[in-house]
Amino acid sequence: MQRIRHRRLSPAARSLAPWLFLVCLLAGWSLTVTLARPPAYFLPSPSAVAIKLGALLTKPSFWPAFGVTFAEALGGCLLGFAVALPLAVLIHRVGILRAAISPFLGATQAIPAIAVAPLLAIWVGYGIGPIALLCALMVFFPILVASVLGLRLVDPLVVDAALMDGAGSFSLLVSIELPLALPSILAGLRNGFALSVTGAVVGEMVMGGQGLGQLLTLQRDSVDTAGMFGTILVLCAMASALYGVISVIERRSATVADLTGEAP
Repeated sequence: MQRIRHRRLSPAARSLAPWLFLVCLLAGWSLTVTLARPPAYFLPSPSAVAIKLGALLTKPSFWPAFGVTFAEALGGCLLGFAVALPLAVLIHRVGILRAAISPFLGATQAIPAIAVAPLLAIWVGYGIGPIALLCALMVFFPILVASVLGLRLVDPLVVDAALMDGAGSFSLLVSIELPLALPSILAGLRNGFALSVTGAVVGEMVMGGQGLGQLLTLQRDSVDTAGMFGTILVLCAMASALYGVISVIERRSATVADLTGEAP
């Protein structure tokens, strides 16, 4: 069967595409505000949000709040990854464990984070730690599923050849299975970083804290819609930056390039 190859974008087109989308989004937003004339508390204009965002970024109290949310999101995602990847290896390698755990994995996604947060507050307390733990719970399932899928899709012929050459269980995992599953693992980690920002905000809004989620709560209570838009834009930028870091690692990885057929 002939492999379908997607048309590769030039580096310039790849860099320009997000900015073109952003321009179209802002144009549509401005046109909606101009034509519909909604109340400012309902939908502020892009210029009003930009002014409010500029004011937020110059406040001395803003950046410590940003740092708290960033630390919660980053720590939670790394914690979720540190638990999910070894468990994915065990599920892949141990059949009885796979049969026992797999039916319950989907249930972890059915529990909303906003329902888990009060329980964590009772069990663990308040502060950065419990919120990071909530982030870890949110990213655990996507990373686990992506890692298990990547390990299961490793070509069994390659594995058999390595075993015939005398590869042991550990060397097989480190030298063959994990590198071949790397694109899936990185995809799960990339999505996990984006979800971890959501977990940090939900945790702060439910459990309290000193980050951007708490700032959103204060802005909501004061009906500061433009301020809420500005804070949400900062959160989007944070999630995009974390997502982009993993994307850069993917593009620069020689292993991923060999598996996907794209130049690093």
